[in-house]
Amino acid sequence: MKHLVATLILFASFSFSMLSCGKDKDADIMKENNNRNPNNQLRGKMKITVGSAVFTATLNDNQAANTFKAMLPLSITMEDLNSNEKFYNFSSTLPTSALAGGNIQVGDLMLYGNNCLVLFYEGFNTSYSYTRLGKLDDISGLSAALGSGSVNVRFELQ
Repeated sequence: MKHLVATLILFASFSFSMLSCGKDKDADIMKENNNRNPNNQLRGKMKITVGSAVFTATLNDNQAANTFKAMLPLSITMEDLNSNEKFYNFSSTLPTSALAGGNIQVGDLMLYGNNCLVLFYEGFNTSYSYTRLGKLDDISGLSAALGSGSVNVRFELQ
């Protein structure tokens, strides 16, 4: 009988102590896990302006995208490569979480290596690895806006 009472008291005190850990701790754990998943989306949007064309993009929730977001607003001249992408090399590095590219889609905004921003305007398959930063929400007119050769692009938060 003494063991039963002692066990019940121990169980009750353990249960009460766990109540104080509750939801806040779970929210922190969920936030931490979401930060590790490069495909989760942030709620914020980014505006990309090319000449008179304006596009909206959604940034991914990863360290590289958060670092990029902290750099905004940003106006840069992006160069053309392979008639399918515009790129810009930053003078500093960004954190990476590169994954094999696989199927690149029009409107993908990625980081190649740790300092090369890439905006794709043609889709293709690749074996190169990229860190995903975000994706344009609507790609209508993107290829025409970017054209051939170098182009001035402005990135800013909405």
